[in-house]
Amino acid sequence: MSDEHGRSPGTGRLTTCLAWAVLLLGLWLWGRGVTDVPESPAGPTTGDVAGLGRERVPLPPAAKPLGAALPLRVDIPQLGVQAPVVARGLDGRGAVDPPPFDQPGVVGWYRSGTTPGAAGAALMVGHVDTETRPAVFYKISTLKPGETVRVVRADGKVAHFTIDDVRVLPRDDFDAGAAYGPRTPGRAELRLITCGGTFDRTSRSYTANVVVSAYLTGTGP
Repeated sequence: MSDEHGRSPGTGRLTTCLAWAVLLLGLWLWGRGVTDVPESPAGPTTGDVAGLGRERVPLPPAAKPLGAALPLRVDIPQLGVQAPVVARGLDGRGAVDPPPFDQPGVVGWYRSGTTPGAAGAALMVGHVDTETRPAVFYKISTLKPGETVRVVRADGKVAHFTIDDVRVLPRDDFDAGAAYGPRTPGRAELRLITCGGTFDRTSRSYTANVVVSAYLTGTGP
């Protein structure tokens, strides 16, 4: 039986390995300056296939960015996700190194970039599945603008981010600016990134990446 990604259970680990190569392009172009690229010309409009037909909702104003502090946990109330965060660097290909496959419930944060809540775009990656079960970011393509992502930080603050965009970016024409670049200069933003699109049985890889974009709108419990 196939799932919503178009592939049968048991193939996830291998396909996820291949799909992370998509991240190479943006990091190759911008390296450590990945969060300092200009605002995406597309702006914060929803650009994913899954989001077509979604009703636009009023979004709250952006909050003033916080100081730097390490992320400890990511909460996505709509999906019932409460996931610990581990700092990650780049792998041998120059892509963000995701958490180990034996930790499917863990989110990786790109430690050479922005910390969540600080000005710029903080990058977080997570697996979509393993060989036997869904992983932490399995359902992030179902998130909608106006919904919330919370990041618990080491300084005791909980940064609240409001989702403003969910995109599926194709592997063959990957828009690195849309994936990694901040949408509004000086704003504190967050990106959640995982595999997406459809499963190509020939190449045993996903055809795209899901990128959820959000921005800081406050702090709280």
